[in-house]
Amino acid sequence: MEEISRRELAFCYIYSQEIQRQNSRSQVKLFLDCQEVEDTRAREYVKEIARGIKENNEEITGIIEKNLKKGWTIDRISTVDLAILKLAIYEIKYKKEPFKVIINEAVNIAKKYGEETSSAFVNGVLASVVAENQE
Repeated sequence: MEEISRRELAFCYIYSQEIQRQNSRSQVKLFLDCQEVEDTRAREYVKEIARGIKENNEEITGIIEKNLKKGWTIDRISTVDLAILKLAIYEIKYKKEPFKVIINEAVNIAKKYGEETSSAFVNGVLASVVAENQE
């Protein structure tokens, strides 16, 4: 399974958890089994992302809130966009992945799953996050 596919799989899991409001080991395993993911690296990647976002959710949510345009609140963000932002911010901040690759793939996922304006929104928030981290 290639890298973008693993990220897309992780996004799908995060999205499902945003809707269900639960994130446990058994939920991750059930998701991966239902998706028939056999690739060990892909399974471990999704588990790591799920665990990392769960452990750092408060901080990741705070980063999102801090980088929204004036007058916006996190409640106004679609569940799809929120899941994409959480995945991307986790990878940029905690996994130290190259931010250009992460932003590009997050925008591509937003184009595929989000609304018409999702890709521009995701790009703007993530660009603000990166700029803040480089100061």
